[in-house]
Amino acid sequence: MTITQERELDGMRVIGRIVANTLQAMIRAAEPGMTTCELDDLGRRLLDQAGAVPAPEATYGFPGATCISVNEEIAHGIPGDRLLRAGDLVNIDVSASKDGYFADTGASFRLAAAQPDRLCKDGRRAMQIGIAQVAAGKPLAGIGAAIGRFAEKRGYTLIRNLASHGVGRSLHEYPQEIATWPNRGDRRRITKGLVLTVEPFLSRGGRMADEAPDGWTLHSVPPAETVQFEHTVVATPRGAMVLTLPG
Repeated sequence: MTITQERELDGMRVIGRIVANTLQAMIRAAEPGMTTCELDDLGRRLLDQAGAVPAPEATYGFPGATCISVNEEIAHGIPGDRLLRAGDLVNIDVSASKDGYFADTGASFRLAAAQPDRLCKDGRRAMQIGIAQVAAGKPLAGIGAAIGRFAEKRGYTLIRNLASHGVGRSLHEYPQEIATWPNRGDRRRITKGLVLTVEPFLSRGGRMADEAPDGWTLHSVPPAETVQFEHTVVATPRGAMVLTLPG
C-alpha cells in the first residue's frame, strides 16, 4: 500500500495500535503452565473487542487468531495444548484488519527470565537497524544490508527465506518480498508513503526455514534458536513512521 491521503494514514494508525496493544497484552499475560491456545484465546478476545479481524485466519485459513511459536518453532506456530514453561523462547505474531486496513507486528521473549536475554535484545536491535534504513528514495536492499552487517558483527545468522513484505490493504502485497539479509540484486527504491514490515529473523546458526508436516509451523535449518521482531512502518522523506506502537 502507498499512503496518499490522511484518512489512509489514520486507518493504518488505528489498526497498527490495535495489533500492538494486543501483542503487548499477550506478552504480559504469558506465564508458565498456560497453553498456547489459552494465550491465543486472549489475543482473539482483544482483537474482537477492538473490532478487528485476525488476518492469518481470514486470509489464509490459519488455525488460530495469532501465531505463537515456541523454542524450535520459529514462525507460524499453531496455538494448541502445548504448555509454556519457564525459559521457553516464545514468539508471538499478531496481524489483523479493520475497515479495510491491515497491520502486522511481532516480538520474541524468554518466558519468566530473571535476566535480559541477549538474543532477544539483539533481535530487537536488528529490527531497529532495518527500520533506520526506511525513507523515501532509499534502496529497499539497504534494509537487509544494514541488518546483515549487524548480524555478522555479532556472530549471528539470518533466516533467508522469511522476508519482510508490503502491507496495508492486504496482509501481503507489493513489494511482496523485502530481504532482511544482504541482497545486492534488488535495485528497487522505497517510495514516499510505502507501507511495509521490517521483520528480521536473527538466529544462532539457522539459515533457512523449513515447514513442518502440519503445513504451517516453521523450524530453523540447521536447528538453532531464532528470534523475530516486527513493526509495520510507512516511509516518509524524513524516515520511517512506526505504525505498530501501543497506546
